[in-house]
Order: sequence, then C-alpha cells, then structure tokens
Amino acid sequence: MAELKIDNRTARRLWLHSQGLGATPSGPLDLPAMIHALGFVQLDTIQVVSRAHHHILWSRNQNYREPMLDRLLAKDRAVFEHFTHDASVLPMEFLPMWRRQFDRMRAYYDRAGWVKGLPDAAERQKIKDRIAREGALSTHAFDTKIEGERQMWHRPPHKLALDYMWYAGELATCHRVNFTKFYDLAERVFPEQLREVELSEADQIDWLCNAALDRMGFGALGDVQRFWDAVTRDEVRRWSEAANLVPVTIQGADGSWTSAVAAPNIEDRLAGLSPVTSRLRILNPFDPVIRDRNRLSRLFGFDYRVEMFVPAAKRIWGYYVFPILEGDRFVGRIEVKADRKASCLDVLNLWVEPGVKWTAARASKLDAELDRMARFVGVESVHRKEK
Repeated sequence: MAELKIDNRTARRLWLHSQGLGATPSGPLDLPAMIHALGFVQLDTIQVVSRAHHHILWSRNQNYREPMLDRLLAKDRAVFEHFTHDASVLPMEFLPMWRRQFDRMRAYYDRAGWVKGLPDAAERQKIKDRIAREGALSTHAFDTKIEGERQMWHRPPHKLALDYMWYAGELATCHRVNFTKFYDLAERVFPEQLREVELSEADQIDWLCNAALDRMGFGALGDVQRFWDAVTRDEVRRWSEAANLVPVTIQGADGSWTSAVAAPNIEDRLAGLSPVTSRLRILNPFDPVIRDRNRLSRLFGFDYRVEMFVPAAKRIWGYYVFPILEGDRFVGRIEVKADRKASCLDVLNLWVEPGVKWTAARASKLDAELDRMARFVGVESVHRKEK
C-alpha cells in the first residue's frame, strides 16, 4: 500500500482531537468516558495552581472539579492507579490488559541489588497482614527508618515494601487524603469479575499497542512504545509485523516528512476531522499532548521542557511554566501561581512565541482563560504583575 501523506495542519488537528483538545471544553461532563478516551491521566504532587491530573481533565471539560476524580477512585472504583511512564490513573476496565505490567514492574524491582533495604517476603507479608486486619493504611501508619546516610530519593523500608507490592499488583490505592496514598489489598479494590479475566501475554501486548495507536491517531513505533511504557521496543516491532497498519508520511512543523503508521480506520478519521476550536487554553506541563517533547517539537515546532528540577540559575523560563495553546498552535507560555490564602491567581510572567503577534483579541482570550482557571481553583481574583 502506498503511504498516505498527512500535511502538518491536518496532523496537528488529528493529534489534538485524538487527545481531547480539539473541541471546545464545555458541555456535559462524562468523566469515565474522558479518561477512557485518553487512556490514562498522569498523577503529580506539585500544586502550583492545580495538580497535574486535575488540570489535565479540566483542560478537556471546564465543568470538571477536583473532588470528581477522588470519587471515581475511592467510591465508584471506576479507575485504578498504577505506573505507565509515570504514576497514573487508568480506567478500571483496563485491568485485565494491565496484568503483565504488574509482572513487569515486579521483575524490574526484583533485579539483584536494584533496591537496597527492601524488606524480604516475610516482612512484606507482615505488612499485608496488618492491612488485612486494620484496613487501608498510608505510609504514615508505619515507622521504620532509613539506615545509613540520607540521600535524595531514599525511602524507609516500609515505604519500599508498600511501593513494591503496589507495583506488583499485590496492593492497590484505595483512596487518597490530601494526596497521601492509602494502600489496601488488591482483592478489596479490584473487582472480582475483572480479576478473573485471563488474557494471554500476546493478547495483552496486542491490545496495548492498538489502544496506544488509536489514541495517537498516528505515530512511529517508538511513539507506540512510549505511550504506556508497558511494552518493549521488540514487542512493538513484532506486533507491527502482524498488525494491519496503514503506512503514513507526516509533515512536521519545519516542512520535513517522516514515516509513521496509523490504524486501519485512518482515512475515515481524516474524512471526519473537524477544525480545532479557536479557544485559547493554558495547558499543564504534564498534559499528554506536551509530555512527549520530541513529538511536540516535530508537530508544533514548540520546544518545551519542565524546569522544576533544574537549578534556578540554569532555568530558561521558570519553575513551573504553562504552555499556551490557541487552536492548533502554541502561541506562548505563562508562569502562574495560585495564592489560596489571598484568594488570588498571580500572573508572574508571560512569554510570546516567536512569530506570534500578541493582539488585543489574543490578550482578551488569555484574560478569559485566566478567569476560568481562577474559578476552577476557587480563588476570587487574577493579579497581573506590574511591568
């Protein structure tokens, strides 16, 4: 089959629609359907304005509010937490296709000498027995200490054990309180009917690869592998050799063309593709459209990096800077911080992308988005730094 050529504007529109940013973020909110369409939502502790997972969901429907995800996890059991490329929430119905990821993560941490200080199986069983008796517990319920010199990222033995059993699928996140994770036995969190489903490893790999490609619209095999980070490059390559994929050529923002693959329904998706909303939106640095920096740069010509772990003197922009998307184009980046005590959203800096004219209409769109963001996080006003 001859390669299907997809120009840059069309590729950007397809990617944004595939990731829930193509339509105006309003109307009735179906949160489980939104998370299912995304595949997963990355979790992050940092709360400069709102934590990443809440911001990501709000960007796609601005009727979303923070307690909604907590209810979906703790009460409805409609999502579960585990590790994709990072800690994330996933639809509960994905559990049968995620079993091999539990095994992969267990094997990763079982590598000789990788985790120093991990309690042995007998000690881990004591922790599970206590959770069985007392119910869900957080790390604060235990008091083991780090031995030896304290170093960054070192954790006490009980925390290592809890995380190991969580990665391996023996424990599961029951709920969170102020973002503190509570661990419970997996069988008390994961529904029995899903735990009983048995899929072969080949079927799980096939599902993971197809589901990734469907949520991207198109991609190189490396893009497919990185989407969940739950399959290896070799597994993706073997899947691609047997799958009914459509070869495509994608035009980048710089005019160059690169080869990729798409799902069999790509022509129908392109035929039904609508223009992207002209709404201006402030996106989270961990938004799925942002996180693959290579794909972001190729499609949009927008170079972005997260700088919270970069020493202040070496930062180009700032500690936590938000990309600004208008339609299918990134037009700038903004540094914003919520001051909840003062009930104010502080605008610290605004940078306009090269070649973008900052018109009065565009400034008005940004003001409207800042007002919406202030309502989202529950502060009363927006304060703009005086020049």
